[in-house]
Amino acid sequence: MKMFSVLGLLIIVGAIGVRAQPPRKSRALVSHKVDLVDPFIGTGGHGHTFPGATVPYGMVQLSPDTRLNGWDACSGYHSSDQAILGFSHTHLSGTGIGDYGDILFMPTTGVQPLTQGTAETPDAGYCSAKVPGTERASPGYYTVTLKDYNVKAELTATTRAGMHRYTFPAGSDAGLIVDVGHTLQSHQNVVNEIEVINDHELRGRKVTKGWARDQHIYFHVVFSEPFTYTLAVNQELLDATARTTNKTGAKALLKFKTGAGKAVLAKVGISGVDYDGARNNVTREIAGWDFAAVQTAAAAAWEEWLGKIEITGGTPDQQKIFYTAMYHTAISPNVYTDIDGRYRGMDKRTHAANGSDNYTVFSLWDTFRAFHPLMTIINPGRNEAWIRAMVRKYEERGVLPMWELSSNETGTMIGYHSVPVIVDSYFKGYRNFDVEKAYQAIVHSSTYDTVNVSFPDEEIKRNLMPKAKYYNQTLGFIPCDKENESVSKALEYAYNDWCIAQMAKALGKTADYEKFSARSKRYQLYFDKSTGFMRGKKADGTWKTPFDPRFSNHREDEYVEGNAYQWSWFVPHDVDGLVTLHGGKAAFATRLDSLFAAKSDLAGQNVSADISGLIGQYAHGNEPSHHIAYLYNYIGQPWKTQALVDQILTTLYFNDQNGLSGNEDCGQMSAWYILSSLGFYQVSPGNPTYTLGRPLFEEVTVHLDGGKKFVIKAPHNTAQTKYVQQAKLNGKVLSTPFFAHADLAKGGILEFTMSAQPRGK
Repeated sequence: MKMFSVLGLLIIVGAIGVRAQPPRKSRALVSHKVDLVDPFIGTGGHGHTFPGATVPYGMVQLSPDTRLNGWDACSGYHSSDQAILGFSHTHLSGTGIGDYGDILFMPTTGVQPLTQGTAETPDAGYCSAKVPGTERASPGYYTVTLKDYNVKAELTATTRAGMHRYTFPAGSDAGLIVDVGHTLQSHQNVVNEIEVINDHELRGRKVTKGWARDQHIYFHVVFSEPFTYTLAVNQELLDATARTTNKTGAKALLKFKTGAGKAVLAKVGISGVDYDGARNNVTREIAGWDFAAVQTAAAAAWEEWLGKIEITGGTPDQQKIFYTAMYHTAISPNVYTDIDGRYRGMDKRTHAANGSDNYTVFSLWDTFRAFHPLMTIINPGRNEAWIRAMVRKYEERGVLPMWELSSNETGTMIGYHSVPVIVDSYFKGYRNFDVEKAYQAIVHSSTYDTVNVSFPDEEIKRNLMPKAKYYNQTLGFIPCDKENESVSKALEYAYNDWCIAQMAKALGKTADYEKFSARSKRYQLYFDKSTGFMRGKKADGTWKTPFDPRFSNHREDEYVEGNAYQWSWFVPHDVDGLVTLHGGKAAFATRLDSLFAAKSDLAGQNVSADISGLIGQYAHGNEPSHHIAYLYNYIGQPWKTQALVDQILTTLYFNDQNGLSGNEDCGQMSAWYILSSLGFYQVSPGNPTYTLGRPLFEEVTVHLDGGKKFVIKAPHNTAQTKYVQQAKLNGKVLSTPFFAHADLAKGGILEFTMSAQPRGK
């Protein structure tokens, strides 16, 4: 293939328009990287991020809640809301479904209402408006002044504990509400308990049934000042002598005596195991009352994480977008092990981690694409720990996680994408896990099994073991008139099966290799040469009609959160085979051009809201499109990849609250930005090969394990020089736009020569 050829490409920008980028000014190496993180990026629009305090992969995400219900309440916070409901200790970053919002604190003065109120009716309860201009956040710290009470709230965190500091106005009647019944998305409270231990401590627990069907959380809080209290259940005050209640809707109304301007501090440990775990977590992680020291330690942890990649050049906005993306890639998966090494397993039993932490929040349908490949570069040891956790979950419940939350399988999304995470790590040489057990688990994940797996309910059983697996196993294809989302499931199964085949081959399991290699070719069954799209095929072998590639009926058609335009390119494991189906490189290029040049209108009465960030019919706001811009590299037209990657980087990511074109999805949107801004991407995790794009900065240093460095240089790189004239890896010119992970892992230099014009044929 010819790497550096010339052909113009007209790209029509769809749902989100181009924002002008300022001229490049910053040439110095970025220092104090925490100052370049804006936790509010993604809290507007549909990014679904939260701005509160956490540390890298911490169990605690201490953040304000501003709304309870609806799609844009998935993280509990939306930047458009003017009122704060309180501050809770657990949150999800960028998900499309909501949960958590556990153990809410709200400082008050005067009479304490028993109801919460809402963002729309802030005078109806204890929620409060913000004082304009007082809300700020940085990694590990959040602050705001509550207008209704004139209380300054400050939050920081350790791995397993949160720390609050509330500064009350002089002479005020200082109070705090601890609301155990508060939960995002109004999920069912199964258990609410609260117990006053003494005049400085209380504890409680909460069990909810929501997205996670059986989520357990214990908490233990210690206050810096003595309190008096009244317990309540919903809107009913309990007898003054009551020290405990286990009724749903439990809350505690606390009062403090403070001197003029003196702050009340609270230290809160949480645990999924028991009360002892929560107490140990807080007492061992926050020994004293030095809020500034805890905040400084959190910032230092973030600075260390952000320093894994150092950038030179780019605009100030691009630097902030980059380091905020780095920040978002270290929110989850979360540590789910107490400091004493115990954790609640998928079997609801207490286990010992035995030196390798358990983790939760595995959004694998999203994160296998770019997040985990990024981690194999800058965080391979923790990525191996996540794999060990996944294998343990297989042992505890009988199946690898699909979308796991607080040791609950939610059965959300499709495919079996623990597989590429495991296989990709294996082929990159990161194998610090039980390889044979992991192989057993990935083979089982492709199997329809309703006998050896524990299911919390019938809905999750249907999602975790859909009939698509059964039909794929018995019929060899998935009929669209017998199974929903048939095309997307079939395409993802084919890719997952290819990953299994590669590991089978590496382990000498020839029969499995042949079996799964054959299954990996089944994507061909859904390609309609007459239209050039992947289509639903009925049980009798005929195409489903009528057919409109723009049509979407959210989660109720042949495609998942997309349409035929977006899904017809999901063959990352066999791009050459997909090219052949189209009739060769020229025809493939024409069809790929049409994706980006098509009108961005969509058809249907229930179009998926996830189809966003449109360039033509390419939808960057959702994951199925994320590899598509790089496909031009496979057909000898890399200049088109370079132009498109530049457009996505500069028009679909912004330095503002509405800075993401779709849900952040637990770091996937940000991981795409990081890898692509470095100048390369991995199209097919499981194949340890990167393909080139367009680097965004003049120089980048990636710190690898063992003190090695991988340096990317693109001197004189500007907004105008988006085309690659030449690329050299360790002094050798790359003849094709591909290089191996093994070359990166050794350290070295990748050098780009940039130009304002594509290189001629």
